Amino acid sequence: MKDTLEETLKKIQPVDRASADAAIRHWDSIAHPLHSLGMLEDVIVQIASIQRTPVIDISKKCLITMCADNGVVEEGVTQTGQEVTAQVAENFLQEKATAGILCRKTGAEIFPIDIGIYRDTCIRNMKIAYGTQNMTKGPAMTREQAVQALETGIQAAAEKAAEGVRVLATGEMGIGNTTTSSAMASVLLHQPVETMTGRGAGLSSEGLKRKINAIKKAIEVNRPNPDDPVDVLAKVGGFDIGGMAGVFLGGAALGIPVVTDGFISNVAALTAVRICPEIKNYIIASHVSREPAAELLLKALGKKAFLTCEMCLGEGTGAVMLFPLLDMAAEVYTQMATFEQNDIEAYVHLK
Repeated sequence: MKDTLEETLKKIQPVDRASADAAIRHWDSIAHPLHSLGMLEDVIVQIASIQRTPVIDISKKCLITMCADNGVVEEGVTQTGQEVTAQVAENFLQEKATAGILCRKTGAEIFPIDIGIYRDTCIRNMKIAYGTQNMTKGPAMTREQAVQALETGIQAAAEKAAEGVRVLATGEMGIGNTTTSSAMASVLLHQPVETMTGRGAGLSSEGLKRKINAIKKAIEVNRPNPDDPVDVLAKVGGFDIGGMAGVFLGGAALGIPVVTDGFISNVAALTAVRICPEIKNYIIASHVSREPAAELLLKALGKKAFLTCEMCLGEGTGAVMLFPLLDMAAEVYTQMATFEQNDIEAYVHLK
C-alpha cells in the first residue's frame, strides 16, 4: 500500500544539525586546508544531515525518469511530434538515450516510468492517462490526477529506497514539457511569460512566439492560483513534473537526498518546496540549465549548482553528471588521513 501525499508530508522531518556538525568536525580534522574543497565539503555535510549520521553512504544511486506527453503540443510549440517521447523513453532501458548511457558510465541505475505517454510502452507502467489535455483549452489535468502524479513519484522513491538506493536523481522525457514548465514557473515566480520561456529543443523564432502565446492563453484560460502549487500543476503542468515533485517529497520523507537536473526538474523541485518548505534542505542542485529562467529558479530554491555546462538536454543528464563529483568528495571525506594521523599541526579557523 503506497503512502498518500498527506501521509508523506507528515513523515518529513527537519534535517539533523548534529550530524552536520559532526561532518564539519570530521572535514576539519582531515589533513587539508580548511574548507578547501568548498561546495564538495558542503554537500557531504548536507548529506550527513539528511541521512542523520556523519558516516554517510551514497554507494547506490538511481535516476528516476518520469516520461509523459502533453496535450499542448497541438499548438505547434515543439519542433518534433509526441511520438518522440515514447521512442526516447524506451531507449532508456536499452542504454541508447543519453541518460541511460551516463547512468551506465557512472554505475547508477536508471528507472524510467511511463506516467503519461500517449501510447503504451515497454517501460514501467504507472500511467495516469495517455497524456494531458491541451492546457490552452482548459486544465491540463484534474486536481485528482495532479495528486496522483505526486503520489506516483512518492511511490517510485519508496520502491528505490526499499532496494537500498541512498541517492535519487530526477529526470524527465516529454515533448512539450518546456512549455508546461515555463507556464508553471511564470505563475509560481510571478514572472512574465517571456522571461521564463526559452526555445526548448531548438524552436525557431516563430515557434518561440507560438509557445509564448500558448502559455499566455493557458494562464488566462485557467487562472492557476500561485499560492496553491497543486492547482498550478493541475492547470498548466504535466504528469512528468508532478511525478518528479513527488520524488522530491518522497525522498525527503525517507531521508534520501534528491538531485535536481535542469529547468524542468527545478520547476518540479519548486513545486515540491511550495507544498512542503522543509524539503528544500533535502535537495541538491546539479547544474545551471541553458534555459533563460534557470538561474531564477535556483535562486527561488536557495540553491547553488555545481556545474555550468550550458546544457539543456533534460532526461536527468546533468543530475547524473554530478554523481562522480559526489563520489570523489565522499572518497576524500572517508579515506583521507587526519592531521593527527599525519602528525601535522591542524589548521584552525581564524576569526
